[in-house]
Amino acid sequence: NVDFQYPGSDRKQLIDISMQCSLASRVAVIGPNGAGKSTLIKLLTGEIESEVGTVWRHPNLRIAYVAQHAFHHIERHLDKTPNEYIQWRYHTGEDREELEKNERNNAEENQKAMEQVFVIEGEKRVVEAIVGRRKLKQSYEYEVSWVGRSSVDNTWISRSKLEEMGFGKKIAEVDAAEAAKMGLNRPLTAKEIEKHLAEVGLEPEFATHSRIRGLSGGQKVKLVIGAAMWNRPHMLVLDEPTNYLDRESLGALATAIKEYGGGVVIVTHNREFSEALCTEVWKVDNGRLTPSGHNWVSGNGTTVIKEQEAEDMVDAQGNTIKAVEKKKKLTSKELRKKKKERMERRKRGEEVFSDEDDL
Repeated sequence: NVDFQYPGSDRKQLIDISMQCSLASRVAVIGPNGAGKSTLIKLLTGEIESEVGTVWRHPNLRIAYVAQHAFHHIERHLDKTPNEYIQWRYHTGEDREELEKNERNNAEENQKAMEQVFVIEGEKRVVEAIVGRRKLKQSYEYEVSWVGRSSVDNTWISRSKLEEMGFGKKIAEVDAAEAAKMGLNRPLTAKEIEKHLAEVGLEPEFATHSRIRGLSGGQKVKLVIGAAMWNRPHMLVLDEPTNYLDRESLGALATAIKEYGGGVVIVTHNREFSEALCTEVWKVDNGRLTPSGHNWVSGNGTTVIKEQEAEDMVDAQGNTIKAVEKKKKLTSKELRKKKKERMERRKRGEEVFSDEDDL
């Protein structure tokens, strides 16, 4: 039930949005230009936050996000080789790009939280840093260091308590760092990176011996995707991949996605690409979300929404193309089940319409 409105905007970009993803998700996000698709994706990945509604992510979740303007990921590193870029990004044991983004987005709120004075064991203290995390029943607790005190005075505080204290974004940063470490259980060597980039179609000649500025557009995109996938994410989010990949590369990406064991969310106008890969569609229009297909919100992944069998599609200019609805023919087993359900409803005194008998 999330609403979102950018500061200074005269209208809400998203209204009462509810959705859910898992490792099994294969989602196509469609809708006209300006409908709120990119805003929805930014909420999903944590790039922006809403003050209305609830957004929950597993503390150990790793998301790989490739933006619509894919080259912005590497524009500050054009004089590095692809191999050097990945080494720079992950050499601390964390994803530096993700950490820098979080620091930019959360700086003001984190600063306010750090300036607060708390009474701990009868003494006034100011938080210096959150330096560790450990399991606590079904959640976590975090090790807090205090200004002017040694490490022996560090305190373990529960997640819920820290959130009450105003450290929600700070513990999200700690969670992201811990999640990244879990995905980096392989050597960050030139040879290993070379092998990894070869798997996304970037040959060793370019991966190790060419500067990024000298790569073609397609090669740069392969680098961006390869770098995002280095820490073995649970979920891959692609914003308009058909804008920056040629047909051959799209085919290779489609094959890789089919074999990928995590969740996939794709913002796209390409009907052929989405239909080949996605079992669920999120249609965004005028700030509202209409899901169809295999929907994890309704019934914990067991329900198929049949409200509209043929989805309206949207072309590259944002024009809605009306689809012709097809009436699905039910199997004998489904017909018997429907008949049994109608009989039980009649026994309970519920009204059953005659046209239901035609289903």
